[in-house]
Amino acid sequence: MNTLKDRFLGRSPKVAIILGSALGSVVEAVQDPLIIPYAELSGFPVPKISGHAGKLYIGKIGGKEVAVLAGRAHPYESGNAAVMRPVLDQLKAAGIETLIVTNAAGSLKTSMGPGSIMLITDHINYAGMNPLIGQHGDENFVPMTDAYEPTLRKQFLAAAKKEKMTLKQGIYVWFSGPSFETPAEIKMAQVFGGHAVGMSTVPETIIARRLGLKVAGLSVITNLGAGIKGANPSHAETKREGEKAASNMKRLLTRFFKDMK
Repeated sequence: MNTLKDRFLGRSPKVAIILGSALGSVVEAVQDPLIIPYAELSGFPVPKISGHAGKLYIGKIGGKEVAVLAGRAHPYESGNAAVMRPVLDQLKAAGIETLIVTNAAGSLKTSMGPGSIMLITDHINYAGMNPLIGQHGDENFVPMTDAYEPTLRKQFLAAAKKEKMTLKQGIYVWFSGPSFETPAEIKMAQVFGGHAVGMSTVPETIIARRLGLKVAGLSVITNLGAGIKGANPSHAETKREGEKAASNMKRLLTRFFKDMK
């Protein structure tokens, strides 16, 4: 078994999901899972942050074959914005065509409080890093218009409507972390037009688009940004609120896959 596809043991998922902080319980929605620890997969970084299990699940959600990555490595862990590139390269080679990225995020709007789910419509790369730096070839000049596939966004909105769930929409602002944003930075992100802030997702989206994958993004709101109504974010709060929202994420994803053509 030399390739990731070999490890799928004949299963052929076309969609992969990367689970963000405290969303690990979403794997409970995976039926008849084949579970592979990242440590057994060459090029898969073993997450060192709590809330990221570091396991790959191959199974079905809503009747569709999927690959679910329970955890990611973050650029702030190593300073490498392309830390997930080996993973995405292998997923692409294994037949994955669509990537759904999820994360825990801080809200920039009081009307979008903890427990909300936000469908990402676009992003702002404020981290000052790009995972394609150092790569060569014209194919690295990746257009980022509609980076988050409009058709997939429509399908998620339709799924939320069927489940009678409120699905917010907005722009995700990537800060490098690992320290949380200051109140001044939160105000700046609001002025920029952002709706949520976080420490992941954007580099994976850039890499995925470079590889020709379709991308959808979902943020679970775990806190208000620093200074909003006196908010003072913490990792404990992120995990606690993320775990509360995981059941809604399971419902949304299950309906999305049930209706996916």
